[in-house]
Amino acid sequence: MPTRPLTRIDGYLPIEDHGIIGDGATCALVARDGSIPWLCLPEFDSRPFLAGLLDPVRGGHLTIRPVDLREAGQRYVEDTGVLVTELRGPEGVLELTDCMTLRSGADLAELVSPGRGELLRVARVLSGSVEVDVRLTPFDRVQVTREGGGWRIHWATRPELHLVLWCSAELTVGRDGSLGGRTTLAAGERLTVSLHWSGNTRILHRTDPVELVDRTAQAWRRWAQRLSYEGPQQALVRRSALTLKLLDHAATGAIVAAATSSLPEQIGGERNWDYRYTWVRDAAFSTYALRRIGMHTESEAFLAWTLTNAERDQRVSIMYALDGGRPVTEWQDVALSGYRGSGPVRWGNGAAHQQQHDVYGELLDVAYQWVRSGGTVEEHLWRVLRILTEQAIERWNTPDHGIWEIRDTGRPFTYSVAMCHVAVDRALRIGDLCGLSHPRARWQAAADRMRAALLEQAWDPDRRTFTEHLSVDGEGRGGLDGSLLALPLRRVVAADDPRMVSTTEAVRRVLDAGNGLLYRYLPAESSDGLAGDEGAFLLCSFWLVDNLTGQGRLDEAHELYASLCGRATELGLLAEEIDPSTGAFLGNFPQAFSHVGVISSGWALARAEKARR
Repeated sequence: MPTRPLTRIDGYLPIEDHGIIGDGATCALVARDGSIPWLCLPEFDSRPFLAGLLDPVRGGHLTIRPVDLREAGQRYVEDTGVLVTELRGPEGVLELTDCMTLRSGADLAELVSPGRGELLRVARVLSGSVEVDVRLTPFDRVQVTREGGGWRIHWATRPELHLVLWCSAELTVGRDGSLGGRTTLAAGERLTVSLHWSGNTRILHRTDPVELVDRTAQAWRRWAQRLSYEGPQQALVRRSALTLKLLDHAATGAIVAAATSSLPEQIGGERNWDYRYTWVRDAAFSTYALRRIGMHTESEAFLAWTLTNAERDQRVSIMYALDGGRPVTEWQDVALSGYRGSGPVRWGNGAAHQQQHDVYGELLDVAYQWVRSGGTVEEHLWRVLRILTEQAIERWNTPDHGIWEIRDTGRPFTYSVAMCHVAVDRALRIGDLCGLSHPRARWQAAADRMRAALLEQAWDPDRRTFTEHLSVDGEGRGGLDGSLLALPLRRVVAADDPRMVSTTEAVRRVLDAGNGLLYRYLPAESSDGLAGDEGAFLLCSFWLVDNLTGQGRLDEAHELYASLCGRATELGLLAEEIDPSTGAFLGNFPQAFSHVGVISSGWALARAEKARR
């Protein structure tokens, strides 16, 4: 495995120096230095048990590494969520295998959690001799007691969790509740550490850890066998599908937007948000991408879960916590300094209370794709879809906060209006396909009004481009934003429509961040209520690939797609944004939206190439 020296900036490893492991309930980030600086228990959106990613001193970590670590590299076991890190010390090489173990015979396609509530780390010396340092320092202060050959961890923040740590080497307890120790291993010797939170107090040494790793890898491979994709960047597309699955909450079908909270969109800036929730928009894009490569179960599960929430509330929220409710009230955590000093660290997300009208179209479009693939809409489900359709008709021309969740005065965003049109259009199609009762003439008239308003009030004939929002009462249409590139994806305006072609070029010119990267908008021109700037938004560049593909400019599309895929890490992972000046990752990580772009753009290119042949 290729290894390289570690470089820290302001005491932090780069965001791209991390991999993700998970079990369908939660996940952890494994750093290239052998530490785990991020773990929320027991679920994605729970309080973190380890948060060193946001403060290496106070945040906590679980670390296994050689003393005097020189360099390291990482790779995934092919088609799995099992991660291998190779760590080179002064006198030997340590191989560290990490996973969240899965039950025997686990089926990742089922709507039950496949995990055992266990983080497993198996270290093995490949060559030479290695003095290994093992450390556990939780984010919160804990009490530690010996129990059954392991250590019971009493976590006051979550007293209902029965946390047990087991290590094959001897550890000692620090005054702060930390655990640590050192041991020297020769070639072929192993060290095992496991952290349990399932309440099952069976200690790991009664089960072969290598067998647990193999069993977990087999479960991942069984799931990956369902993937069907033949096109460019096959290895990265498969890894992107696996990454989305690692962000999938198995028990509900909800897909979280990202694994982390508060990784900054600008170093030192305030644009730090908690993304450990399910946005209807993000999850709809995710399930749509997975459906294209054969993952129909995930799409159906997400739709069922979201519609259950909508039926309960008689409306659709823009985002949900994993229990189906709203995320906790947004608050700032002064105990953590933030990644590279980029505070504030936030838990919860205030955007949950915003109006974002595009969610109607996102959800109705997922339902329509489901029907097209053979799914049925029962009467009780149709009642919910009809309510959402009527809400889209009622609200389409009222201001909202848009796809980018501005924290300023709302306005009638073009993408929001377009997606309200999509909601009504898809409802009409579902009603016709399934023979369901609906006010066809009234709905069609509403859809026609929405489309006419979009084409007339969002089109700027002088600049020859669609604009950020509709012109109302003669007021301006605003600047440009990257969501305009998504209009063809929802079949609102065809990619090769002359208006869309010129819009594509205008967005490409105005929002250019260099080297194929695009900003999603320019904060200085589109007031969003926040200070500072942000990085280039990767998904917008993938949407540009889709527009070039739809316009038949396949050589340009291939070149841009390859360039974007080349920005993935050695593990095939992508963050939300890129710093155009350095190429470094910004924003939460790994980001579902970015991996959706890898899959969807690759699929569209493959289909276009097949048509050309």
